[in-house]
Amino acid sequence: MCFCYMFIRFLKYGKRRKSMELKDYQRYSEITRGQRKAELVLKNAEIVNVFTGEILAGDVAIEDGIIVGTGSYEGKTERDMTGKYICPGFIDSHLHLESTLVTPGELVTVASRHGTTTFIVDPHESANVSGLAGIDYIVDQTEDVSANVFVMMPSCVPATSIDDNGCTLTAEDMAPYLKNKRILGLGEVMDYISVVNGEAGMHQKLTLFENRVRDGHAPFLAERDLQAYVMAGIKTDHECSGFEYAMRERRNGMTILIREGSAARNVDAIVSGLVENHMTGEGFCFCTDDKHIEDIEREGHIDHNVRRAIELGMNPVDAIKMATIHSAQCYGFDNLGAIAPGYQADLIILNDLEKVSIDEVYYKGKVVQKDGKIEIRSCPEELKNTVHVGEFSKEDLRLESPDGIFNVVGMQEGEITTVRKNVQILHEKGVFTADEQYQKIAVVERHKATGKTGVGVVSGFGIQGGAIASSVSHDSHNIIVIGDNDEDMYLAVQELIRTQGGYTLVADHHVYDTLELPIMGLMSDAGFQYSHRKLERMIRKAHEMGVPDAMAPFITLSFMALPVIPEIRVTPRGIYNVCSGEFYQN
Repeated sequence: MCFCYMFIRFLKYGKRRKSMELKDYQRYSEITRGQRKAELVLKNAEIVNVFTGEILAGDVAIEDGIIVGTGSYEGKTERDMTGKYICPGFIDSHLHLESTLVTPGELVTVASRHGTTTFIVDPHESANVSGLAGIDYIVDQTEDVSANVFVMMPSCVPATSIDDNGCTLTAEDMAPYLKNKRILGLGEVMDYISVVNGEAGMHQKLTLFENRVRDGHAPFLAERDLQAYVMAGIKTDHECSGFEYAMRERRNGMTILIREGSAARNVDAIVSGLVENHMTGEGFCFCTDDKHIEDIEREGHIDHNVRRAIELGMNPVDAIKMATIHSAQCYGFDNLGAIAPGYQADLIILNDLEKVSIDEVYYKGKVVQKDGKIEIRSCPEELKNTVHVGEFSKEDLRLESPDGIFNVVGMQEGEITTVRKNVQILHEKGVFTADEQYQKIAVVERHKATGKTGVGVVSGFGIQGGAIASSVSHDSHNIIVIGDNDEDMYLAVQELIRTQGGYTLVADHHVYDTLELPIMGLMSDAGFQYSHRKLERMIRKAHEMGVPDAMAPFITLSFMALPVIPEIRVTPRGIYNVCSGEFYQN
């Protein structure tokens, strides 16, 4: 195999820099030492050095998509960057492509325009619906995109033993994927009980990836449980909602991935703590986790995290380091995340450093087109028509308690955590009827047509005069619905059965609108602009119907069925107490 091909393959797939053949090194060295012109030179820039924290005036010389020197250079092509800043391309250290609602290639293209050039994705949403075929879809769809896309193998499919999802993945299933150089490590390990109890199946997965990064998912663990969890080799966590817990994890050696998604927004709380304690952000990175395409278009991607951190008082270079070199070092990239010789030429040109005002983005030394055509790749037919609901009627939504006492799922603005409320709601014959404070929530199993339906009471969502439903409900992705009357809730579920997945909003006994998500009930193949317009319209209507303005209605709803996030959830089997591991009866 010739070097050029090997080198190209490395730039596409390799996370560690490989040795160059002598003739190529000689050519690069001649450019570095000023003996020949570089292919491209970005002249007269203010260069952000993430190693020293300095901003240095100079040129950036690029050849074959890599940086061959900084300082003073001549190029065959030169571009004047006077008055502009150059920083490394941003890294999203943890995201689920499926949660953007659009196809993987579309998301990568849109997010790259916001300066994100490297994506570390966990396809456990797809895996929970379609197993290995779902993982293959994510890997294949991101094979030749204009960005670095790496994949973490989903560790918890299902998330817990009490879930009703589409399939189960074992260590044996995962083993063949280790041959793929784009597979970095083990995705977020959310079943912490299996970890700390040393259960054999989980231990096999951890051992399989013992020489690779193992991502965590550890909200509010007791100190000794946290230490046992870290001792298993898990090194990161994105579930910190506050500074104090983040520091507990950091003291135990974990790298904190500060999340700013559509529902869970943790930048303000954690970065404010860093600023107040005069910390530089070492050991902290940025991620999006779950962020709708509508929010990416409106406010940005990782650039939003950086911008907000600066607004909170963080030094701009420190904020940039959290989006670049910290993530690169955490995941073992020694050719990404910095502007230095031998690093891949993934660069962001900024008009304003503090405002993170992006002028241009470069991937491997080439400009990322702002308005380029986005290709929507075809999806295997086996990944469509995945909604299989058993017998379901309005009667399945009936909820009663002889004494009128109900366990309430208390939702919170800006968080995906919930609080448990034990409330006496007096209605005729103990049958629950919604009001302005309390509505009904239900989860309908949709993979194997089991007919399971769990029903409970929810507060904090506020919807009046209708219902909202989704086939995106982490991580098992059953149909979840909230409403103030059974008729509209039933209609919403039927609409998602008809469309084979999606988001739908029912108002006054009529379907207001539906965003179809035919790919595994998770993603649209109609184009991100179509999805953006639909979602924007539906979100606006949901707020008009009472959902708090600070709450992202659909993506917040999607987390209410995830039984690894405290404190109380609803599943197809009923209301579940995450802390005690018990189901409630009502």
